[in-house]
Amino acid sequence: MKLQATEAGQRLDVFLAEKLENTSRSAAQKLLEAGAVTLAGKPLRKQDKTVAGAVYEVVLPEVKEVSIEPKELPLDIVYEDGDLLVLNKPKGLVVHPAPGHWDDTLVNALMYHCRDALSGINGELRPGIVHRIDKDTSGLLIVAKNDFAHQALAAQLQDHSLSRTYYAIVCGGFREAEGTVDAPIGRHPVDRKKMAVTEKNGRPAATHYRVLERLGKYTLVECRLETGRTHQIRVHMAYRNHPILGDTVYGRPKPELGQDSQCLHAGALTFRHPRTGETVTVTCPLPDYFTALLEKLRRETNPSA
Repeated sequence: MKLQATEAGQRLDVFLAEKLENTSRSAAQKLLEAGAVTLAGKPLRKQDKTVAGAVYEVVLPEVKEVSIEPKELPLDIVYEDGDLLVLNKPKGLVVHPAPGHWDDTLVNALMYHCRDALSGINGELRPGIVHRIDKDTSGLLIVAKNDFAHQALAAQLQDHSLSRTYYAIVCGGFREAEGTVDAPIGRHPVDRKKMAVTEKNGRPAATHYRVLERLGKYTLVECRLETGRTHQIRVHMAYRNHPILGDTVYGRPKPELGQDSQCLHAGALTFRHPRTGETVTVTCPLPDYFTALLEKLRRETNPSA
């Protein structure tokens, strides 16, 4: 693979992490240490700097084939027909296989439930998965059973006609009742495992939010995605200085109120059915941990109620 640098003076590990998809800075450093990155046939080091216009040769390691096994796991299916299904994913469930999670993921469960009826557009590790949802985010996820449905749903994501509504408890209070965060999101310039609002290599991202309930030091908000960038709501709320309660990655480093992961739930989806063209709206209730936390905050905010 050949990569051309457009600017001078950038560390090579940073340059590679930005240019190579799904590559962290540490992974880029391992490529350099293995001698897999060369310029004019000469192996380079991680501290070497880019030269504007230079073309770097990168030899990526062979991807080992991974066999994903079907496994019977509980699925909370909210809607299903011959083309797709919508399920309510619990918090903590990993969506697709990865190191440390090869046989206990949503994909394993879908392969058992659907047998051979899953789209293959996203490859072996993500069959049928149309859009992202974080491990510790609960709620609705669309799964395509065939390529026709997958392509149609992906097109709706692209033109923003597929509506996704989330509910979150965030830190602090809003002066306004509603608003929009319109700020580009890209890979964090230092921590490659995180995303950030950034003009450099950022992609357009817009999140519409509405205050549903003010709870003292916290606020229950509804968020509607116009775009679907990785960690979008978490990044945008933190950017507005209202990180999601429990989000120790983008918010406060220590767990609050016993929550060590984000209080974020995908509660509603609206889309055009790929085959019939009819509008389909699917909803699911807040999970138990979320409602229990809301009740606790309500009691603390208004003890006499």
